[in-house]
Amino acid sequence: MRIVMLTNDTKNKLMNDLLKRSTDDYSEQEQIVKGIIKNIHDRRDEALFEYTKKFDKADLGADSVRVTPDEIEAAYDEVNEELITVIRKAITNIKDFHEKQKKNSWITTEENGIILGQRVLPIESAGVYVPGGKAAYPSTVLMNVIPARVAGVKRIVMTTPCNSEGKVYPTTLVAANEAGVTDIYKVGGAQAIAALAYGTESIPKVDKIVGPGNIFVAIAKRLVYGHVSIDSIAGPSEILVLADETATPEYVAADLLSQAEHDELASATLVTTSEDVAIKVSEWVDKYTAKLERKEIIQKSIDNFGNIFVAKTMQDAIDAANEIAPEHLEIITKNPWETMTKIKNAGAIFLGEYSSEPLGDYFAGPNHVLPTNGTARFFSPLSVDDFVKKSSIINYSKDALEAVHKDIELFATAEGLTAHANSIAVRFQQ
Repeated sequence: MRIVMLTNDTKNKLMNDLLKRSTDDYSEQEQIVKGIIKNIHDRRDEALFEYTKKFDKADLGADSVRVTPDEIEAAYDEVNEELITVIRKAITNIKDFHEKQKKNSWITTEENGIILGQRVLPIESAGVYVPGGKAAYPSTVLMNVIPARVAGVKRIVMTTPCNSEGKVYPTTLVAANEAGVTDIYKVGGAQAIAALAYGTESIPKVDKIVGPGNIFVAIAKRLVYGHVSIDSIAGPSEILVLADETATPEYVAADLLSQAEHDELASATLVTTSEDVAIKVSEWVDKYTAKLERKEIIQKSIDNFGNIFVAKTMQDAIDAANEIAPEHLEIITKNPWETMTKIKNAGAIFLGEYSSEPLGDYFAGPNHVLPTNGTARFFSPLSVDDFVKKSSIINYSKDALEAVHKDIELFATAEGLTAHANSIAVRFQQ
């Protein structure tokens, strides 16, 4: 991996390189996605099955697009029983964590007859997109579905690509069934996002779409936003490790590569105050990469977006981390909790050598759907809050309104909205 001194110039170059991965830079793909969305909107099932035939080589129809109970039962026979047990353990951890995020409706009353409050209700339906293609992602199913279930969403629809025989990964089906998905449909890509956003004869429209996908899925989610809500536009994965001289280089290298294997556009960055740690981490990255299964993807990720920065002070390193606002931030320092108090921007923070990032991906409980590309400055991880809506409650008695009616009329008149003022005034005219 490249080892450079941390300066404003090297830090700014990194941030510019990371921003190049944004979906805003794919105008050609956007035109393709616009055409797919319009076609689904206009022709519904007919277009949906045409795209499934074109892209996934699967000949589906209204009678075969939905996963049946028999298919789910068959999936259990194909999945290792030990893995099913682990999935169930993960569900327990994820559910317990998200239960703590639930918020209740509230009401306040005052003696003068004013009642104010907030009503918190789950959205009616959610669509969960789960990638297919070269790998199965049961963890993605759990992280997107369980917060919706905890929030109380009644209908959770999942879409995921199938193979040419019309089959979905067994582990995906098992995870979906265990997590509590209502319906599963064998469609993927931008066409699946459009179907969830507008509805077709086979797939019902939903209120919100969540879940990651390729560049076409990401663009589709951005384009349908407004017709439905979305979670976020997920970019390629990224990790930043903050380390001092106490860090174990083998661990740091392994953790950097755990993200680099996701995607050729994934980013793995180490910021350390120790030049010795920097050199040893770089050596271990080469050793591990040579023997890992996804070494070609890892090597391209490291070549394009892998960096090791040597900072003069830990404060310089912390300042850089806050500016980069990484999706995953590992803090491996002598006192990680003290370092953490100075962190302002990060999707998920992992403290200490035994809190490796994959712990959060699969098992610990916090959500692994996190803000990327610096958006941790203003976005948060997927949570129960993403699946609820809030309504304000206002109730004034006649006496309570009479006490303030002139103030409201003055405010409305100052804005030139005399009908607003009259709406209040008419109640107190003799």
